Amino acid sequence: MEKVYKIGWFSTGRDKAARDLFRTVCGSIQKGEIKAEIAFVFSNREQGEKRESDLFFELVQSYKIPLICLSSSKFKERLGESRYNRLQFEKEAMRRLAPTCRGRPDLCVLAGYMLIVGEEMCQRYPMINLHPAAPGGPRGTWQEVIWQLIEEGASETGVMMHLVTPELDEGPPVTFCTFSLRGEPFDRYWDEIKGRSIEELKTKEGERSPLFKLIRQHGLAREFPLIVATLKAFSEGKVRIEGGRVVDGGGKAIEGYDLTGEIDEKVKGALAK
Repeated sequence: MEKVYKIGWFSTGRDKAARDLFRTVCGSIQKGEIKAEIAFVFSNREQGEKRESDLFFELVQSYKIPLICLSSSKFKERLGESRYNRLQFEKEAMRRLAPTCRGRPDLCVLAGYMLIVGEEMCQRYPMINLHPAAPGGPRGTWQEVIWQLIEEGASETGVMMHLVTPELDEGPPVTFCTFSLRGEPFDRYWDEIKGRSIEELKTKEGERSPLFKLIRQHGLAREFPLIVATLKAFSEGKVRIEGGRVVDGGGKAIEGYDLTGEIDEKVKGALAK
């Protein structure tokens, strides 16, 4: 009997996007696009903490997937500010995950998980996370990334999944896709901001800036397809993590698996609307 590829899913479940992504991946698994199963979902919130996470938990339970919850805020409250540290929380989280993780998942996905993961958990589970920039691109939140791209007058950006390390956004790229910030429909918006400082743009227009919104639109359109394509590639053995390195199907170390062509085909119709 063929071994089933097992995915662990980590999410705070704080918003609709967390539910939409989970529903999208589950749908791709059901259709056979991703040849895997979600072995468990872990959340650092518990039932009754927030309405949004409660809705996420209901969704997880509707798929009959094991749900393990440990509230980071309640854990901190119980220990007290002076005694709390992240490692204690993660040790308790791993203790609770142990019965579900016999044999350990093949891959864990951080999908809107709002905690920085420590070294011990990174070593125990192979974990990947989404970052809204191409390999070598800006770090930080998606807002910070876009402002840096505008300030630099960047000609290209992208989206990547990277290996999770204790240092935020510094893990090596696992998969990625890129797209141009020049040509149609970008050029007219670059022309509109010529001669204007980034401080003026932030103050007068902020995130309402047409160029800012367009970059975000093109990046966002690629996020869900990249996550699905990444899990598909992992489940088919085209890419994997070995000893903290990203390798291809033949075991050769790579600097990320380029999925640009596949993602462009998927988003073409959506961006043309």
